[in-house]
Amino acid sequence: WHTHKEALKRKAEVENQINTGTFLPPNNQKVSDFLYDFVSTYGAKQWGVSMYDSQTALIANYINPIIGDMEVQAITPRVVDKYIQTPPVCKRNRKPKTEFISNQNIEKIIKLLRCAFKQAVRWELIAKNPFENTVLPKTEYKKRDIWDADTIRIALDQCTDSKLYVAMNLAFACSLRMGEILGLTWKNVHIEDENIAADNAYVYIEAELIRASKQAIEMIGEKDIFHIFTPLMPNTSTRLILKKPKTKSSERKVWLPKTVAYILREWKKAQDELKSFLGEEYQDYDLVVALPNGRPCENRIIEKEFSLLKEKAGLPNVVFHSLRHSSTTYKLKLNHGDLKATQGDTGHAEIDMITK
Repeated sequence: WHTHKEALKRKAEVENQINTGTFLPPNNQKVSDFLYDFVSTYGAKQWGVSMYDSQTALIANYINPIIGDMEVQAITPRVVDKYIQTPPVCKRNRKPKTEFISNQNIEKIIKLLRCAFKQAVRWELIAKNPFENTVLPKTEYKKRDIWDADTIRIALDQCTDSKLYVAMNLAFACSLRMGEILGLTWKNVHIEDENIAADNAYVYIEAELIRASKQAIEMIGEKDIFHIFTPLMPNTSTRLILKKPKTKSSERKVWLPKTVAYILREWKKAQDELKSFLGEEYQDYDLVVALPNGRPCENRIIEKEFSLLKEKAGLPNVVFHSLRHSSTTYKLKLNHGDLKATQGDTGHAEIDMITK
């Protein structure tokens, strides 16, 4: 301190804090070093591979470039408010897409930092969490357009890509997510004669196909991973994996309409013919939606075909995921608003996701 009076005042504060058990010794650990510790100890235990990748991307792109060099103990509520107003920093010579970080991203960043600094309080690095009562900018969520049943019928009639045709039917009839469609295996498809005759044809959802970084797989471990696909290029930093769905409620049985059961039968027959024709060249992973050589089909392939279909048929511009929203809407209409029954098909963890 610069004056004797200030030093005495600080001495009295420290002695008082020691007596009350609230004293925290000065610590010059930087935010970037602290977040590295946080990810290694907390993230590795609590997150799945997708969460690990998204959270570490937020830290690398939006947190470390702006406040990474500041000391943890220097982060105050005022610093936090200023940080929210800061434009994004150019990362690896890539210019930010917008002048300011979107409100949705700010929400994700603050949620992550609130959790991290809660651990900092537990680890006795700081006395209070500066992110606890942060005033976030108001986020306005755009209403997503969906196709009605007639539009979906036109789209299916115009669809010439078999993989996309099967994927669209599964998304609309079974309310499946993209990763669940691409991770569905034939052992979980029950379309035998007796099943169809008794209206008991169903699919069982227990896996999803995603792309994850090698770092995430090494950090989190393989406890929820069924299979890691060998990459076509050995030196890539990511891997396609078949893993457990992110929540327990996502593991579910979904009944199939007879039409979809017959579509899947035809698809299986065509796939088996191709398999016998290719012989050893066919890589059999038992996947329902697979590439002609049996390898997993990535979501970008389906999305590209979906975009071409919309363009060719002159259909309203929606994302593939909106078929799941259309499905949920029609199921609620058919069952007169039975939220619980609809939740059984959609696999949402929280019922209010359906009402939203």
